[in-house]
Amino acid sequence: MAAANTTRWIGIGLLGLPLYGALTCYSSIEGQPDPSTHYEAWSRFVTTNGYVVGHVFGSILGLIFAIFGVFALGVYLATSRAGRLGLVGMVMTVFGNALFLPLQGISTFAAPKEGQAYLAGIEQYAKLPSIFADTMFGLTGLLFFLLAFGGSILLGVAVWRSGTLPRWAGALWAAANVLMYLSLVYGSTIGPASTPVTVPAGALLLVISGAWIAWSALSRASAEVVGAAAAQPRVR
Repeated sequence: MAAANTTRWIGIGLLGLPLYGALTCYSSIEGQPDPSTHYEAWSRFVTTNGYVVGHVFGSILGLIFAIFGVFALGVYLATSRAGRLGLVGMVMTVFGNALFLPLQGISTFAAPKEGQAYLAGIEQYAKLPSIFADTMFGLTGLLFFLLAFGGSILLGVAVWRSGTLPRWAGALWAAANVLMYLSLVYGSTIGPASTPVTVPAGALLLVISGAWIAWSALSRASAEVVGAAAAQPRVR
């Protein structure tokens, strides 16, 4: 495959980045109630059809688009001035997002059953003692955070240093992930266990940054195709 066509296909893969941001924003606009203080309201919220649909087509599908988009970004950056940094960021981010997929599956399919049990009068369900699976869930979540957050920041820096992509698109990408990940840490530690407004705000920045990166790559691919066509000798 010609280099210009390869660049175009990579540019198409980069469209996964803004799609990830858009779907994440869609799934996080309506913040869920804090189960630690409003357990009944939380139970009613997670047992709705909209909750399940939002997580399947927002959170889970969004993560799948993120993995495709980050793969494409790592490949695109590989030949730039920040190639090694981009590849390290790609591996970390993809690994972290892959770990997050089963956690999202639990939130999507197990949380509604927990809420249904409580609404059906099985109030002791929420008071069950922690088991080994809960510990592994927490450790997996921590590893996801360290890898995905760290990798996303490295990708933002790599875009800034690449010399082939808009510098401020990389800055927006890093800022968006700071908003999203640090707010989630706050919500899972000292803050309310609900979706902070900074998550959809960060997701909107992901849409802008991802679309900017993809547009830049596709524009460059189109220019390369035109240049290659002009360089070919004409047959008379």
